[in-house]
Order: sequence, then structure tokens, then C-alpha cells
Amino acid sequence: MDLLLFSFAPQMVWLQLVLLVVGIAIVLWGADKLTDGAVGLAERMGISQLVIGLTIVAMGTSMPEFCVSLISALKGTPDLAVGNVVGSNIFNALLIVGCAALVAPITILHVTVKKDIPFALVASVVLLIMCMDGNIGRLDAAILAVFFILFMYFTLKGAKGEASPDEEKTPMSPLKASALVLVGLVCLILGSSVFVDNASALAHTLGVSDAVIGLTIVAGGTSLPELATSVVAARRGNSGIAIGNVLGSNVFNILFILGLTGLISPMTIQGITSLDLSMMVVSMIMLWLFSFTKYTIQRWEGAVLTAVFLGYISYLVYNAV
Repeated sequence: MDLLLFSFAPQMVWLQLVLLVVGIAIVLWGADKLTDGAVGLAERMGISQLVIGLTIVAMGTSMPEFCVSLISALKGTPDLAVGNVVGSNIFNALLIVGCAALVAPITILHVTVKKDIPFALVASVVLLIMCMDGNIGRLDAAILAVFFILFMYFTLKGAKGEASPDEEKTPMSPLKASALVLVGLVCLILGSSVFVDNASALAHTLGVSDAVIGLTIVAGGTSLPELATSVVAARRGNSGIAIGNVLGSNVFNILFILGLTGLISPMTIQGITSLDLSMMVVSMIMLWLFSFTKYTIQRWEGAVLTAVFLGYISYLVYNAV
């Protein structure tokens, strides 16, 4: 099965390597601008960073997954959509939170532990159950879409009045904040596309299978925006955006992306094992448990999450190559 979105990958290997680095640089710069704009919007609108992370930032940084999955459905290969989402969610919960916590301990709000993480966990379990029969039909997809609407409703319902305004800091103008978010999103999507195309081309040159590429390189590449955004946000002390971005992206990936993709074309599960689906659920359980410890994900907990991810990827590559 040919991978999609190869338009940015040239034939020459050395040029692929150059563009790989360029793609990462664009993503990092875009994440920096997106974080600035998102924080500015949160302060200007009186909405908490967590809600901004769960909605605007999460949706924006999930655009690469959405593009890959939607195109997969339109081209008649919707199974790639499931592999992309499952791999991206594992990447988000383990490596992204792990790396962000290693940069700076992440403070977790009580509402996150009591509502947001459980909702993301429930979404993962629902997907696991739906995949047990080997396919996701239109009824399954409609259920996922309804769950997404409910998630957005309850998230936005309590959005106002949660922020703690900084009296000494002049809020960013709405126009500038919106422009930064837009520029950041464009750079994130463009940089991710360049990265995925060239990383995938290199993988094929090295003889790595499509199954491994889908769960590792493509999933990791489309999750680069989440990684860059969360690490930058953690470094700046914006824990709400760092954790909200991950949780919102995981919910968005499962409920919206697979919901819409499944409505367009029912999906047959291929190459995704029970281990992969179980790891997606386990990663959310670990994130939830670590959040209970003083409502902070410490650096050592971030190291554990990162180590588990590296172990999973090593096992996957070892058994698939």
C-alpha cells in the first residue's frame, strides 16, 4: 500500500534528509507562534489556557492526522486512518507528555483529572471495543461523532470565568493573537507534511514495512505539532496548554477524525493489533494515574512515560521489520 502525501519528497536521498530537518524546523517555529497566539487569545477572551488547549490548539495541531485520515478514506484505504490515529494517540500520551514533563513538571488542574483525562480514556476504550469486530461502520462513526459534540459542548460550557487575568500584563490584541495562531497552524501543517513525506520516503528506501511506517513514522510525524506545541508551552510554564493540547488532540483524533472518516467510508482494521489498541488505553491510564500524584506530572514520571513509549516502539520495529 502506497503512502499518501508524497508531494514533498524528492528522489534524492540527501535532499530528503535536508527536507526532513527543514520540516522539523518549520514545525518548531510554528509551535512557538501558535503558543504565543493561543495564550494571547486565552488572556483576551477570559478563557482558561486548558480550554484553549483542549479546543483551538488541539484541533489545529491535529490537522495533519485529519488530512492523512480523510485522504485515506477518499482514496479507499481507510484502514490507514485507524493506524494513524492509534499511533498518534500513543505518541501523544507517552512521548509528548513525557518530553514536556522532562522539560518542566506539568501542573494538572483538578478538572483535568476529574473530567478531561477520563473523557479521553473513555474515548480510547470505546474505540478499542469498536475495533474488536475488525471494522468501524457508519453507525460506529456516528456514535463517535455524537460523543465529540458532547465533549465540545461540556468543554465550552464552562469556558468563561476560568482564567486568572494578569493585572500587570497588557493583553495581546485579538488581531495579533489570531494572526499568530493562523501562521502557527500553517507552519505546523506544512512542516509536518514535509517531515512525513521525506521520512516515509527514507523508510521505503531502507526497506521498512508500511505497517511499521504507519504506526511509527507517519503517526510520529503527524504528531510533531502536538510535541512541539506542548514542549514549548511547558518550557514557558503554560501547563494548561501543554496537557490540554494532548488530551484535546487524543479526543479529536478518535471522535472527530474517525467519526467523519467512518461516515465517509466504513473502515476495515488492517495491521492494527490488539497490542496497539491496548497500548493506547494503557497510555491514558498511566497519564491519569500520574496526574493524581500531587496533581503534577514530575520529571521522573515523564521519564517513565518516555521509556514505555521507546520500549513499545522498539518491540514494534523488532517484530515487524
